[in-house]
Amino acid sequence: MLVVGALVVAGASALMVPGGRVSSLTTTKMAATLEVAPATMESLATAATEARGLAMDSIAAAKSGHLGLPLGAAEMGAVLYGSAMTFNPEAPKWINRDRFVLSAGHGSMFLYSWLHLAGYELPMEEVKNFRQHHSMTPGHPEFPNSEHVTPGIEATTGPLGAGISNCAGIAAASKMSAALFNTEEHTIFDNHVFCMVGDGCLQEGVSAEASCFAAHEKLDNLIVLYDANDVTLDKMAEFTQSEDVGMRYTAYGWDVITLTDGHDIKAISDAIEDAKANDNGKPTMIICKTEIGRGIDEVAGTNAAHGEAGVAYVDDARKSLGLPDDKWFVSDDTYKFFGDRKASLQTKYAEWEATYAAWQEANPEKAKILQDGIDGVTPSVDELFAAIPEADPSADVATRQAGADVLQSIAASVPLYISGSADLHGSTKNYIKGGGDFGADLGKSYSGRNVYYGIREHAMGCILNGFAYYGLFRPSGATFLVFADYMRAAVRVAALAELPVSYIWTHDSIGVGEDGPTHQPVETVSGLRAFPNLDVIRPADVEETAGAFVASIDKKTGPTALILTRQNVKTLNDVPVETRRKGVLSGAYVAIPETADLECILIATGSEVQHAVDAAKILGPGYRVVSMPCMERFDAMDDDYKESVLPAACTKRVAMEAGVTGLWYKYVGLDGLVVGVDRFGFSAPGDIVMSELGMTADNLVDKVKAYMA
Repeated sequence: MLVVGALVVAGASALMVPGGRVSSLTTTKMAATLEVAPATMESLATAATEARGLAMDSIAAAKSGHLGLPLGAAEMGAVLYGSAMTFNPEAPKWINRDRFVLSAGHGSMFLYSWLHLAGYELPMEEVKNFRQHHSMTPGHPEFPNSEHVTPGIEATTGPLGAGISNCAGIAAASKMSAALFNTEEHTIFDNHVFCMVGDGCLQEGVSAEASCFAAHEKLDNLIVLYDANDVTLDKMAEFTQSEDVGMRYTAYGWDVITLTDGHDIKAISDAIEDAKANDNGKPTMIICKTEIGRGIDEVAGTNAAHGEAGVAYVDDARKSLGLPDDKWFVSDDTYKFFGDRKASLQTKYAEWEATYAAWQEANPEKAKILQDGIDGVTPSVDELFAAIPEADPSADVATRQAGADVLQSIAASVPLYISGSADLHGSTKNYIKGGGDFGADLGKSYSGRNVYYGIREHAMGCILNGFAYYGLFRPSGATFLVFADYMRAAVRVAALAELPVSYIWTHDSIGVGEDGPTHQPVETVSGLRAFPNLDVIRPADVEETAGAFVASIDKKTGPTALILTRQNVKTLNDVPVETRRKGVLSGAYVAIPETADLECILIATGSEVQHAVDAAKILGPGYRVVSMPCMERFDAMDDDYKESVLPAACTKRVAMEAGVTGLWYKYVGLDGLVVGVDRFGFSAPGDIVMSELGMTADNLVDKVKAYMA
């Protein structure tokens, strides 16, 4: 039975459409419904039972995991992988595949069971190795990376709410791909994005942010299945929530279908096919009322079923389900069913390949851009630098303004580079001129390269990850640096999943000035540097900013944070342009060499490099200035290079940054000196805040003289 809004619709021949009208099924819908014939439904039901068995056996063997979702949502998995989704297990990165993201990533055995049954290269031995060292089946799904390569995993999920938010980005990327590459003669992108969520995902605020974005931009290719089992980990869900989720999503602008029996295979199939066929500008949420831990009667329907409490009852539950004593049992009939399904999908794939070949021949320029996106190919470092004009050496500009200028050259050189901002384009200055605005209505289009996220920083981080998961685009997004903390969960996953996302974070220090300490980051840059695999680049001037953007494109195995100033900084004309640009790629470089015996090394980053340069002129010829825009890149250099910049023989070292001092002792040593800001700022013009808190060349000179005495 389907419930849409307030109307109950019985059977499979009618459904509710917007406005409360009852409509006959479309031809597409009828065809899909006819495909789920009694024999097919029986096969799907059998597969659901056997998938439950796989989850029970793997979680019991691991003595760890979450039984509730894999058992409670088994019928949804059967429909998704057995009839509803279009994919090719032999080509898991096919660009026009439907995507499925398990937002409730703790239920990962759901996904591993269905990937195995559907014919992906995930052998039964790996299913058995659930949560074991070096297995293809880690505790939460991990997007293919240098640690895990599990085909069919579309996103790294675990933090609740992130997966559905990623899907807003994946769906947006799909819309963008269709707008950029489909032609009147050839459709090469027409895929759908599926997501499964639980109550926990929808309680997390980021899911609300991203769901509003998805509705506002009319991402009707997004279909979310809500495993509505009324359970969270600690308690039944009623203990912490009382809102009507369906009404909430209706208010956002989604189509909402409620299945009173979320285990009814035919009803699930009908609802999904309706959502696929309904291109009305609304994403769809299918609320499936399910029983958590279904099949283990001792815990089913209770919060005890969420984790592994049901493991003690697995053997009896398997018997009740009609499974044989053999563990990890899959019947020959189920393997045959999915083998036939795989063959049918490969026929569709072959048809698409023929269309794609014809499209390539008819559109060679588009084909080149698309293939570069698929392969992750971008211009070389030298080509990118050549495309960026040298700046006016007489002008002192803020690095956010320098970034605005450099961005135009990057966008021209990398056609699939996209930008966006959380309601701050006018301040972060990262708008791609002539790139158009992404989205629906108000002059926007799905081919636009500038995404307006609204005041939704956390969702922006997740949506950027979604664009990256899709596999074609080089996404970047901007806000003030102090608001990066709203994005930390998404940044962490980008680093973990090795996604080439760029963050443009401006207003980088106490130099923000009048807005006061709430908007003056002092700890934020160091906090970001703590992330493994995140390059944090704080350029000193316009040419280092060019190097920073090039570095962000050059890095393909993880994200890059570009940390830019609000205030103007001096252009470092004492340092050759090429030295400044390419020095960023090495993380640190000798900006001003000593002209006598080396006495002391001054290390600085960002807006403080100008002060180090000025101080060295006063302190004398034995002082070297090292610009260190990126600790992570410098740490990755070979020992010989690091020794050439920071020779071990010189132990007199001073570092300067308008932020907390702790990390700098790694480079100056415990006997070194760090001139920084280990306190919050205050409201005043930026130059006064900087001066009062010691971020000047004169103060640096005084501190160094005292240190060297």
